[in-house]
Amino acid sequence: MTTIAPDRPSLSAPPPEPAPPAAARPPRRVRPERAAYVVLLGSTAVLYLWGLGESGWANSFYAAAVQAGSESWKAFFFGASDAAGSITVDKPPLSLWPMALSVRVFGLSSWALLVPQALMGVASVAVLVALVRRATGNPWAGLLAGLTLAVTPVAALMFRFNNPDALLTLLMLCAAYATFRAVGSPRALRWLVLAGGLLGLAFLTKTLQAFLVLPGFAVTYAVFAALPWRTRVGHLLAAFGAMVAGAGWWVAIVELWPTGWWGSRPYIGGSQTNDFLELTFGYNGFGRLTGDETGSVGGGGRGWGSTGLLRLLGTDNGGQIAWLLPAALVLGVAAIRAGRRPVRVAASLMLGWLVVTAATFSFMAGIFHTYYNVALAPAIAACVALGSWALWQRRESLAASGVLGFTVALTSAWSFVLLSRTSDYHPWLRWTAVVLGFAAALMVVGGRHLPRRVAGAVSLVALVAALAGPTAYSLTTAATPHTGSIPTAGPSSTGGFGPGGGAGGLLNGSTSTATLTSMLLQDADSYDWVAATVGANSAAGYQLATEQSVMPIGGFNGSDPSPTLAQFQAYVADGRIHYFIAGGGGPGGPGGPGAAGGAGGSSEIEAWVAATYTAQTVDGVTVYDLTAPA
Repeated sequence: MTTIAPDRPSLSAPPPEPAPPAAARPPRRVRPERAAYVVLLGSTAVLYLWGLGESGWANSFYAAAVQAGSESWKAFFFGASDAAGSITVDKPPLSLWPMALSVRVFGLSSWALLVPQALMGVASVAVLVALVRRATGNPWAGLLAGLTLAVTPVAALMFRFNNPDALLTLLMLCAAYATFRAVGSPRALRWLVLAGGLLGLAFLTKTLQAFLVLPGFAVTYAVFAALPWRTRVGHLLAAFGAMVAGAGWWVAIVELWPTGWWGSRPYIGGSQTNDFLELTFGYNGFGRLTGDETGSVGGGGRGWGSTGLLRLLGTDNGGQIAWLLPAALVLGVAAIRAGRRPVRVAASLMLGWLVVTAATFSFMAGIFHTYYNVALAPAIAACVALGSWALWQRRESLAASGVLGFTVALTSAWSFVLLSRTSDYHPWLRWTAVVLGFAAALMVVGGRHLPRRVAGAVSLVALVAALAGPTAYSLTTAATPHTGSIPTAGPSSTGGFGPGGGAGGLLNGSTSTATLTSMLLQDADSYDWVAATVGANSAAGYQLATEQSVMPIGGFNGSDPSPTLAQFQAYVADGRIHYFIAGGGGPGGPGGPGAAGGAGGSSEIEAWVAATYTAQTVDGVTVYDLTAPA
């Protein structure tokens, strides 16, 4: 028998009502902090990209190496100055690789060379925002840090320039972020190993300078990680191993490169024994601290400014980096004392970075250029944002509001001093900054119970007063073409080289005329080097004009023993070099310091060429045809 069940109401859900037309839907609200983040990154990109091509090749020493790397994978790997691979630049090659890849794709131009640097600047701002936002739990604190970094004059300079410092800064910032994430994370080991690997890559960018952040990072993890001591030590050792691996793979290949395999590797520029480790620990390492830099262009008392505790506040460095340096020291300590645990962790990381790096820069007796200060910019920006946030949260306390007000007043007064050093540079600006700053400082201290909107307005006035000076300097920097090996940010001052940045012929590449370029290109494919000249800066201009290899005898300033006279004579006898261009070299003439009279001295090579071949003058330049003996 079949039983038919009585009808029951359906248990299924009723059909959904049709969605209202799009016009009837409420508009999606954009959160103001997200809009501000987009504006910050977009404005940073405009600041770093606007008029970028006006700087031409910028530092032609590195530009030539980029051109070489775009033509030859071997030159790319070693960081050679020329595609034929005679000698490397005086740094590891990692900073050259992004630019060389860009030139391979887009062709040789100023934009292809410099846009990767600008994008590194935008990425650095984004990483710093992420670090401070995660530490404070507040997006506005992160935005303050990012804005402060973006408008630091030396950052606006170096993220528009082709020196290694842009990539170095980004890699150290990424390592700081990874270390911060490691503290308290269930994946602590992974994050810390990542930090170590990133610092290893930073070493391949600018050798030992990358390790100046290590003390702050290691101490912070050891103190704050909520793990047994044995585990913390194990994690730090693992990170150290990752750092060694991140740097050591390339060093090992260079040191163990077999002679005759894929051709001999280029001579290691900046060394006296063709050894990368000698370069690392000598000229680019301890020599920078002591001033004993064999083959260099000079040390502490010979043109790089006086050393001492106040060095970074002086005329040469102050306008580049020091606008918020006193505030960063005060606020960094305040963040550790008054902040929540994540704030204290981040402040410990960045204050350690700041103190160790600033102390090293202040007392190093060897070569020191003001643009090195870009390595301090992220630490200063982070300490300012973290400390300001921690104190602002406690502003009803007289102690917190007093420290915050004192810092605003101090920064405004110091900004007045820095702006006064360029007294003809918008004189109204320094008075505006100091008046607004002191007014905001008094409001912070005396109006601790202000309504929220009024308090926000006061904080905005304080921000304008603090950043007016560096922002103006950064805008001037972006509007000014920069060339040579020692660029400086902002307007010219009594103690610097000016915004164009240069200290004579040593620091600028050569300029080839149309006639000379055409001459060098004759039968170019028949030679490994269309020309040779003393010094990489001299060779760079001719190489960039012809896009053919030009041998830089003696490396950067002609003082490296490469090639020897015998090697050069063999190259000429084999028909591998077409012309010799006279007049290159470093201070003191061809050969640079220490080169003359040595077995590999470039002065010997030039003397031999002059005695053996006939000189001709092309547009004021002395040229010898090495295929036609006198």
